[in-house]
Amino acid sequence: MAVVKLNPEPQNAIVFAGSSIFHFWTTLVDDMAPLPVINQAFSGARMHSVFNAMDKLIVPYNPKIIVYYCGSNDINDGAESSDILFGFEKFVSAVRDKLPSIIVYFVSINKAPQKMDKWSVIDDSNEKIKNWCEKTDGFYFIEINLPFLIDGQPRPDLFLEDGLHFRPQAYVEFKKIIKPVIEKMCNK
Repeated sequence: MAVVKLNPEPQNAIVFAGSSIFHFWTTLVDDMAPLPVINQAFSGARMHSVFNAMDKLIVPYNPKIIVYYCGSNDINDGAESSDILFGFEKFVSAVRDKLPSIIVYFVSINKAPQKMDKWSVIDDSNEKIKNWCEKTDGFYFIEINLPFLIDGQPRPDLFLEDGLHFRPQAYVEFKKIIKPVIEKMCNK
């Protein structure tokens, strides 16, 4: 017997994919309204795990846009910036094979207090991916770190006690940065 969903996920939506930074964005659907969004991020995600889950979590929704946040956990595991770029390139290559007209936004890896000793890797990773996106059609980079820092230091009011995950106010900042960019693309 077939199961009928009362609220089926929209096709051609905007899929948010990646790690806990997006997974814990509990107000995402309301924050992005009226844009049709689906949050497919999961805690502990690494670039390879998002890649491996792509056929279940992303492709079935036939999204027109993917907003991608991943790499932070990889850096915690010792990945270098070249590993982060390679992981992103591998993901988007596979996505493009299945969804040829997909648009992908890479949201910069955040400079969380818990990762201060790895900020140089974060900066280098973000720079490499930004440069790659600038040279590649249909791929874009969204910088989110500026409102999370004061005088070069993380704003403690935006981070939970773990120094990694965000308080609700941080997602207000995310919305201010990400939504206009996505809306602009949707209105083209």
